[in-house]
Amino acid sequence: MSAVAESTRPPAPPRRWTGARIAGHVLVGLWIAAGLGLVAYLVSAWDPDLFARYVPLYLSGLGVTLLLVAVSIVIGAILSVPIAYARMSSNRLLGTLAYAYVYFFRGTPLIAQTFMIYYGVGSFRAELDAVGLWGFFREAWYCAILAFSLNTAAYQAEILRGAIESVPRGQWEGAASLGLHKLQTMWKVVLPQALIVALRPYGNEIILMIKASAIVAIITVYDLMGETRRAYAQTFDFQTYIWAGVIYLAIVEALRHCVDWIERRITVHQNR
Repeated sequence: MSAVAESTRPPAPPRRWTGARIAGHVLVGLWIAAGLGLVAYLVSAWDPDLFARYVPLYLSGLGVTLLLVAVSIVIGAILSVPIAYARMSSNRLLGTLAYAYVYFFRGTPLIAQTFMIYYGVGSFRAELDAVGLWGFFREAWYCAILAFSLNTAAYQAEILRGAIESVPRGQWEGAASLGLHKLQTMWKVVLPQALIVALRPYGNEIILMIKASAIVAIITVYDLMGETRRAYAQTFDFQTYIWAGVIYLAIVEALRHCVDWIERRITVHQNR
C-alpha cells in the first residue's frame, strides 16, 4: 500500500533560483576560485631550496606550538576544577571571586593578558628577584604558559560548570536513593554524562588555543608563527605565511575529526 502511495504522489516542484540561492552559488564559486588561485600560486612560486631550508624550522616551531597548547590545556584543566566548584558554590565569597576571575580572563584579549604578564609583571624585576621569581618571569616561554593557562582555565571552568549543571537533578536524587554519597555521585554518575556534553566545547577550546598561540611570536617565542616571521624576514617571500596557514588549517581539521570520532565512540549507545 505504501509503495502505491509513493508512486501516486505528485513530483516535487522544481526549486526556484531565488536571490539567496544565486548569492550562495556565487559565494561558493568565489571560494573555489580563490582556492584554485592559491594552489596555482603555490605551484608557480615553488622553490625547492627555500622549502628544504625552512622545513626543519617549521617543524621545530610546530613542536613548540603543540607543546605550548598541550601544557596550557592540562594546567588550565587542573585549575578549572576548583574554579568551577567555586562558581557553583553557595558560598557568596567563593562565588564572587570565581566570577571575577572568569569575567576578567574571558572579557579581555589573550594578547593583552600575555603582555601584562611578560612586560607588566616583568617590569618589577627588583621585587621579583627578591622573592626568587625573576628567573621565571624573565623567560618568554614561561610567561606564555602562565598567560595561556590562566586564560583557558576560565573558559574550561565555564564549560565544566555548564556541563555539570546540564545533568538533570533526578540523577543526583536517584544516586542518593541508592546510597551513593556526593563524591561517588559526581565521579560515577554526573561526570560521565557531563563530559559527553562538554566534549565538543572542549574541542573548540583546544582549536581556539591553537589559533591564538600565534600571538606568542610577538614576545619572542619561536613557535610556528615565530619561525614563519623569521623566514619571511630573511626571504620576503609571502608564501612562507601561506604555508603556515596551511599547517594551522591541517591541525585544526585533524583535531575536529578527532573530536568527531571520539564523540561517535562515546555516544554509540545513544544511536542504537
